[in-house]
Amino acid sequence: MQDEYDFSQGKRKAILATKGKTKITIYIDNFILEEFRLKAEKSGTGYQTMMNEALKEYIIKNIDFSVTESALHKIFKEEYPQIM
Repeated sequence: MQDEYDFSQGKRKAILATKGKTKITIYIDNFILEEFRLKAEKSGTGYQTMMNEALKEYIIKNIDFSVTESALHKIFKEEYPQIM
């Protein structure tokens, strides 16, 4: 073990990144944040997890499943750029 270590080039971040998630900074109304914190405390889970689930549920309920030619074109262009 060394007496000193040089961390001058170090970067602050999680040692192991959470797969499928991205850390961001957002502004939430105080009322919304307090409600999620209270509900999370009562249920014994994290408020950020609850917020993520609420957003995911909202998105799933509001997805437009109609398939149009332009939607298909966009999907193919993203998935198979070498062909398009």
